This record gives sequence, C-alpha cells and structure tokens, in this order.
Amino acid sequence: MHYATLHYAQTATPGNPGAAVLAEECALAIAYNGLNQAVMMVTPQDLEEFVVGFSLSGGLIEQIDDLRDLRLHGSGNARHAEVQVSPRAFWAIKQQRRQLAGHSGCGLCGVEALQQALPQLAPLQPVALPPDSHFHGLRERIAEAQVLARDSGALHAAAFVDGSGAIALCREDIGRHNALDKLIGALALQRRQARDGFAVVTSRCSLELIHKAVRAGIGTLVSLSAPTSLTVEWARRHNLNLIHLPHRSAPRVYSPAPALPDHNG
Repeated sequence: MHYATLHYAQTATPGNPGAAVLAEECALAIAYNGLNQAVMMVTPQDLEEFVVGFSLSGGLIEQIDDLRDLRLHGSGNARHAEVQVSPRAFWAIKQQRRQLAGHSGCGLCGVEALQQALPQLAPLQPVALPPDSHFHGLRERIAEAQVLARDSGALHAAAFVDGSGAIALCREDIGRHNALDKLIGALALQRRQARDGFAVVTSRCSLELIHKAVRAGIGTLVSLSAPTSLTVEWARRHNLNLIHLPHRSAPRVYSPAPALPDHNG
C-alpha cells in the first residue's frame, strides 16, 4: 500500500475552520418519574422536542397533557432528561417494563418482544392525499431546510409540510427514528394538527416509522426512499397514506391501495 496517497481528515476547530465538520452525537438518558427507561444516542439539538416525541411515538404517553414536567441536565456527550408524567401514564410505563422482564426461562420474553415489534395500533381516520403541487421541488426545498446537514452531512431529516405546501418544520438527527421523534415532539408542543399537512422523511421508511406516524396521528407519510412490502401492508392496514418521492419521476402512492380497474363498464 502506498501510504503517501492517503488523506487524513481533520475536525474543524476555531484555529482550523477549513477542516471537515462532523455531526454531533451525545448519549441521552431518559427517566420517567425517577424510573430509568432508555439511553438514546442523538444529535444534541431540539432535545426537549425529541423527548416529547419519543414519549408519544413509543406509546409511553397517550397525549401531550400526560407530560407534567421535563427537565434536561448535563452537557457535552452525556445528557439526562427527567420526565414527570401523570399517574395513569406512569402505571402504563411500569406495566410495559414488567411484561418485558423476567420471562426468559419460559420463552415469554420473545413473545412480548414480538408484540412490541408488531404492536396493536388503532387505525387512523383516512385523510385526502396531498395536492400534486405540494410535491413540486420538495426534495430541493428539504435540502435547503436541512441547516445542520449543510455543513456535516450524515444527518437524517423529518419535515412537516403544512396545508399550503410550505415546509413549516424541519428536524435533523443522526438517527432516522430520532429525527421523526423530534418532528412529532415539535408538532405536539406547538399544538399543530398533524392531519393538516404531511410528514416527509429523508431516510429509509422502516416499519418503526410507520408505528410512530400512526401513534402521532400523522395522516400522510412521504419517504424519499422506496418502502418495503411490510411497511406498505401496515400503512394500508392503518389508513396511513404512504408515498414515495423518487429522484426523477412522479410521486408513487403505495397506500391507500390502488383502485382495481372496472371491467364491467
């Protein structure tokens, strides 16, 4: 190997601003009423919105009013979120933890984990598909809205397009689930109706994103990458409009299912 041909990247510093800018990452520990729930690796922006969205999209709370207080502590690569929730929500959180603990001897742990991966979700009330005009230049508009990714790349985004077709919110994170959670938290904290627009994710459309969208009451989810057959199945089952926006062709609607041709006419 000719080592002289290798180029070593340097991280940007005040004395070396021309070096590569890297995306930030930190560990965020989340506790509910003093009970440790999770440690997430996140981009340290919009953390309050992330915790709210994580709580709603994960079914830990049913509505924003179940959240009584939220305090963030720490700095650098170690952060803490202390969340106070209603007694009803805290009881439900403890029930979830109890179901997933202590069953490894009889194999029930796998059953419970499968239920967590394929949860029972209430179907959405169907909403109309967005107008075609709302997709014009959408990829380019989202790229302009990604302020953090403009410097570092390596960040996913989740955006909310309002009823007028404008990008009203854009949240970014190293994790695609985190980006959507931040957006869900922002919608909840701003008391915006998710059904009045649609969400766009720049990442692969995994099944977990379908779960989060349905729990958050998002009627339409647009992905910049093609969905899998399972995500399409779940979107149709739960009345979630699922649309893929390819690079150079028209939007493709996967859910609702396309109407069958009428051969009787």
